[in-house]
Amino acid sequence: MSFKANVVASYASQMYMAGLGIFILPLYVEYMGAEAYGLIGFFTMLQAWFALLDLGLTPTISRETARFCAGSLSALQYRQLYRALSLIFFAIASVGGGALWFFSDEVATQWLKTSTLGVSEIILAVQIMAISVAIRWLSGLYRGVITGYEKIIQLSVINIVVTSLRFIGVFGSMAVLGFNIEVFFYHQLCIAVIELIALFLISRSALPDPMSCGGTIGWSLKPVRPLLKFSLSVALTSSIWVMVTQVDKLVLSGILPLAEYGYFSLAVLFAAGILTLSTPVSTAIMPRMAHLYSSGDADGMINIYRATTQLVAAVAGSAAIFIAIFSESILYVWTGDAHIAKNSSITLTLYASGYGVLAIAAFPYYLQYAMGDLRYHLAGNIFTLAILIPVMVYAASNFGAEGAGWAWLTVHTSYLILWLGYVHKKLVPGLHLKWLFNDVLRVYFPPMILGTIISLLLPVDMDRVELFILLSVVALLVFASSILSSRALHLHFLRRFR
Repeated sequence: MSFKANVVASYASQMYMAGLGIFILPLYVEYMGAEAYGLIGFFTMLQAWFALLDLGLTPTISRETARFCAGSLSALQYRQLYRALSLIFFAIASVGGGALWFFSDEVATQWLKTSTLGVSEIILAVQIMAISVAIRWLSGLYRGVITGYEKIIQLSVINIVVTSLRFIGVFGSMAVLGFNIEVFFYHQLCIAVIELIALFLISRSALPDPMSCGGTIGWSLKPVRPLLKFSLSVALTSSIWVMVTQVDKLVLSGILPLAEYGYFSLAVLFAAGILTLSTPVSTAIMPRMAHLYSSGDADGMINIYRATTQLVAAVAGSAAIFIAIFSESILYVWTGDAHIAKNSSITLTLYASGYGVLAIAAFPYYLQYAMGDLRYHLAGNIFTLAILIPVMVYAASNFGAEGAGWAWLTVHTSYLILWLGYVHKKLVPGLHLKWLFNDVLRVYFPPMILGTIISLLLPVDMDRVELFILLSVVALLVFASSILSSRALHLHFLRRFR
């Protein structure tokens, strides 16, 4: 399947998933209450923290699958590696899920702060979460295989179906069994099992036939040993990434009452949709760049790197700019609650801006991943984490959600400005200024200026329908200005319509 088709399919599924999630979130608050939604936000955070147990295994199986497709591994070597990683995945899922189940009482009684939900309800919910996050994390093995084979279209279809069942289907279950938190989490558990089975079947169909491997696959973990340096580098990097992006949510989950945490989660998860818009690109380009680098085509790798930077800057960047500038109006249209809109708008502005920075700051990681050397990314993230954790704990503890937002934006902007130039200089000398000015800032500035001007002219007295229509037009204008500002995308559309 072509690279462009993979990117389009991945983007379509991610936009559907992000859009559906954003549409559904206020309904959770309406039907189950703010405290119940706070628990759902806690569940989302747990899934992210569970990635700490990944140990770099998911990116490793994806990269090795891409190398197998490029002819760098034999079928026997690949099957041996796949089996070894399967054993490790199952073991870690059992240990991680079991630990969360074991400490469910402590989480419910000593960490989370609730006033309306019963302790027994929360304990049961946390126990179901433990099983669900373990199963969903186990699915990462099969996602890695499918991604490495570049079967992005099949993966996108699975994502769309599973997301529909997870977000829309749950209302069918609750309509029959009751609108309560237990039904919600039991439904999520069932969908996690369905997703695991589907991904397993697709990945299994793509694997080389064991009978044609020319040797015994066995049950040894030795095939993993040569990859430990790369895997552990990815693991440490991934762990730091999780801590960098989730430490604020963890700290605030133990500080804020569950209802307030629900409103905070509402704003942050909306802003996180910006990063979701960049995920399809990383999913598509990481195996392709690894393939090109392994094949000796460094120029082709850089061309894809720069073009996709402009694509993410146009899509995720324009979304971040639009949300940051019009945060209060967007929240009002979205929730219909003026109180939530007013009190959460600053949090949304800060986090949207931060995610806009983060979407671009992630790109040098893709370059290092393709080259199989993550030391610069690792060093930069360790330094960032060393600054972020104390700053975030202090800001969140003393200034709540708004303080966390300022810490988030400031630290990530500093990382983008101070570190990425050094990384580019070491990896591809002469690239950084071209990348920063032509591929990033050139795409960011026009929609930023346009959005600011429109915000100053925006009428104050409007109902939700009128405001929705106006914001939709503004969003299209902001997005169009970013597309026109990108040389690669501009030329692409000109060629398409000539």
